[in-house]
Amino acid sequence: MATLNFALVNSTGSNSVYAYITGQALDNNNALFLLQADGRTAYYPTSPSATLTSLSQDCAIPLGAPGSTKTVTIPHIAGGRIWFVRDGKLTFFVNPGPALVEPSSSNPSDPNYNLYWDFCEFTWNSAQLYVNITDVDFVSLPIGIALTNTSGVTKSVQGLPSNGLEAVCSGLRAQNAKDNAGWDKLIISRNGANIRAVSPNNGITLNNSLFKSYYDAYVNQVWSKYSSTTLTVNTQAAAGNVTATVSNGRLNFSTGGISYDKPSTADIFSNSSGAFAVSGDPTKDAITARLAAAFNRSTLLTNNVQPNGEVVSNYYQNAVTNHYARICHATTINSRGYAFPYDDVGPDGGVDQSGSVFDSNPKLLTVTVGGGSTVASNQSEIAQPNNAPPVPKWSKPSNAPPIPERPSPNNAPPVPKKPGHLNGLKKVWHKFSGNN
Repeated sequence: MATLNFALVNSTGSNSVYAYITGQALDNNNALFLLQADGRTAYYPTSPSATLTSLSQDCAIPLGAPGSTKTVTIPHIAGGRIWFVRDGKLTFFVNPGPALVEPSSSNPSDPNYNLYWDFCEFTWNSAQLYVNITDVDFVSLPIGIALTNTSGVTKSVQGLPSNGLEAVCSGLRAQNAKDNAGWDKLIISRNGANIRAVSPNNGITLNNSLFKSYYDAYVNQVWSKYSSTTLTVNTQAAAGNVTATVSNGRLNFSTGGISYDKPSTADIFSNSSGAFAVSGDPTKDAITARLAAAFNRSTLLTNNVQPNGEVVSNYYQNAVTNHYARICHATTINSRGYAFPYDDVGPDGGVDQSGSVFDSNPKLLTVTVGGGSTVASNQSEIAQPNNAPPVPKWSKPSNAPPIPERPSPNNAPPVPKKPGHLNGLKKVWHKFSGNN
């Protein structure tokens, strides 16, 4: 059976840091997989008779003292996650299936809710290893990734600096002081210390009155603009460019009878509900990805060609925008991350901003938890609500791999997973297949 080494580095300053590795074992009929505490032995949970059954094996991998590196060995894995927790241990359960119940950042009754933890995502199959850092749900522990291939070439994403969470929280408070929209309510604290900042989508899960009508005025302006102006969307897929105008209250495209009602704020932040729900029509879903990205970055009033006509300096310039995404990108060391589900959408020929690395000939993946710097990279932009950080553009890799699946939230039995994608075909619990 093929195996690959991961080097897990403790850069947190804490002596109590544990890692967990979960996913589906591709060479074992996609069986539910966890790595045991020795970092070498596979654990395949069987289907229990009751929900929320505890694991029968110890899967907490100790990283050792600050500066230590723990090398672990994995088989081919799909939908993988590398979890880290500081000053505690995570609790996982197994439901009938078997299905893994993972830690939740949006359920206060979850036993892990008040712990300081985070994760990155990966898939390793016979074609390549794909890894990404993610801020789609929340930011907490800084995680950086570096992938070295068999030719000795290393690709890396540095992620948040060591003070990244504090910088993000500071930016959210500063933004809330400007618009009083509720950005500070995305900060989750324990005993006076910040443990995470959740995305607006998760914030709405925690408080359904949050951001209730935040985007309404902006959406109305967009609908008004395209009542007399043509919107062009490059699907970056077989359909190519498609055009649309607003009539009878709907944004109507020139192809396939595709149209959209006005999206709500929740639709925009989730990228997956209401007007932006997954349809199963590849052309419509490609359009949805690009519309959702444009709404999150608030570029539709300044540019009627999406996304190839986008100018990165226009991202997040409107007073109404996804300031969580703006602040996350401003805080990461090289501005790369994954701050909303369609953050992989971007102009052709640009530079990936989605925080991913991949290679068809991987030799070693190094994952560092704790951050590599003490200063946020673009500190001056973090508190500037209408001054966009220099967010790199996205480019469509010729051999872009699928993004790992994501589980259901909270402590509910996980919903059936759907395959991942790149090129704006979505990185969320409910994502679908694509890269065409």
